[in-house]
Amino acid sequence: MKLEDMNVAIYADGADLQGMLEMYRKGFVKGFTTNPTLMKKAGVKSYTEFVKEAVSTIPDRPISFEVFADDFETMKAEALSLARYGKQIFVKIPVTNAKGESSVPLISTLSKEGVRLNVTAVFTIEQVENVLSAFADGTENIVSVFAGRIADAGIDPEPIMQKTAELCGRKPGTKSLWASCREVFNIVQADRCGVDIITVTNDLLAKLKNLGKNLDVFSLETVQMFEQDSKALGFSILS
Repeated sequence: MKLEDMNVAIYADGADLQGMLEMYRKGFVKGFTTNPTLMKKAGVKSYTEFVKEAVSTIPDRPISFEVFADDFETMKAEALSLARYGKQIFVKIPVTNAKGESSVPLISTLSKEGVRLNVTAVFTIEQVENVLSAFADGTENIVSVFAGRIADAGIDPEPIMQKTAELCGRKPGTKSLWASCREVFNIVQADRCGVDIITVTNDLLAKLKNLGKNLDVFSLETVQMFEQDSKALGFSILS
């Protein structure tokens, strides 16, 4: 299968601005997502400056920025502030706060105020249904289901993602997203589940050149890699 044969849209997942710009120049990347963990990893020093620079240098692709607060009053203020930086911004709201309290009332309030939302850290169909019920009609939103982490729990994420795609498809303006991508094959899975978007880190995006590669060729390249690395080590088994 080739990337151009798929319907799922690839969003680059990261917070390194240089890496984001590099992916922006690749035509197949349709949007971007960030989160506090990725920002910490990238060494971002100022959230507002990062948002301003990202929006100004990537003006025509959707970008998701996440709130930092854990109380809903501050979350709302942060969401409204982030949304003002650009029309392409989707504000990421976790499906619950760290205390396990549902974010659905806040999602409803922000949606009615016209904020584009990306509801994140979703794991169950019940959460999907609750989130969808909170979106105001005529608004654009994303539901991010952490398929990779669902798989980490030993549970097949595909039935959950298929149902999520079906439910989101019934809500005009809402897109389903396969989050926490672990390998290139997840893109194939997301596409066959009918998911609208999959977020992919830059490290995984670099592996897309292998998509659809002949396995005999791949086998030979792997053996050649072993040979090159063996020579580089300079070891001898027989002496």
